[in-house]
Amino acid sequence: MRVAVIGNRKSADIAGVLEELERIAARLDIELLFEQGFGRGDGLGSDLEGAGELDLVLTLGGDGTLLRGARAAGPRGVPVLGCNLGRLGFLTLVRREELAGALAAVARGEHELEERLALEVRVPPDCVPGGEPTFYGVNDAVLHKSGFARLITLRLWADEEEVGHYSADGIILATATGSTAYSLSAGGPIVVPTMDGLVATPISPHTLAVRPVVFPGSTRLGVELMSGVDELALTVDGQSGCRLNVGDRVDIVRSAHSLRLVRLPGHRFFSVLRRKLHWGDVRPLADAGAASGDDDDGGPAAGAGG
Repeated sequence: MRVAVIGNRKSADIAGVLEELERIAARLDIELLFEQGFGRGDGLGSDLEGAGELDLVLTLGGDGTLLRGARAAGPRGVPVLGCNLGRLGFLTLVRREELAGALAAVARGEHELEERLALEVRVPPDCVPGGEPTFYGVNDAVLHKSGFARLITLRLWADEEEVGHYSADGIILATATGSTAYSLSAGGPIVVPTMDGLVATPISPHTLAVRPVVFPGSTRLGVELMSGVDELALTVDGQSGCRLNVGDRVDIVRSAHSLRLVRLPGHRFFSVLRRKLHWGDVRPLADAGAASGDDDDGGPAAGAGG
């Protein structure tokens, strides 16, 4: 089994984790290929070019690290397993102490692959001079202002049917996976992450008549920037993006390349939601955390989003 390793070099004791991983790999006859910066071999680029055929991408860090790995693995069809070295961890499935068992289960085929809808986000070519005017997203695409606290006006389309005008701080176009990320903080609904759907959630809309909308996953969403300040931006999964101008249109469609997440027995969405966010628990958070045995470093998870 050939495994590419992508990690957060700022994670606590990352050197110790890598040494432990190498010992595990030797026992399981796993070939490891490391991302640049770990001082192990030539190192892979962030896009996994030169990796050849891969059976798995393993991410070491938090959900942000997994999202970075997903941008490389998703378009190649390579499954992703996340080991949580961070604080919360929804997408990152296993804790450090569970890593050996998780890799052994994957090597034995004792796992499932969950297909998650991903986004293809298209922008005008002049927004990324010399670059590719498309972005791959797992959680969300956010159109927002990046400067002064002023409203922007935009128009939302669904399959070329006008949904409506929005006066707001911006808008979040999220997958079901991303529904428990930024969209949830902005008042959007929780959508079970395996559902085939998209959520449009306005950010601090100027009118109470505007509410989040859930669309089928096949919907082609378009956002036209009607007015606003000069500093407008697109951010995809909180990690990539570009500057935008008034008059630009951004199109969001289902990517041809779904994200394939490794899931192990016993790790289910609502159990993680209850453990991580104390969802549906009316007890004070401190009491609920003590009763569940959970802590900020968290255990197995299901989505940085969902």
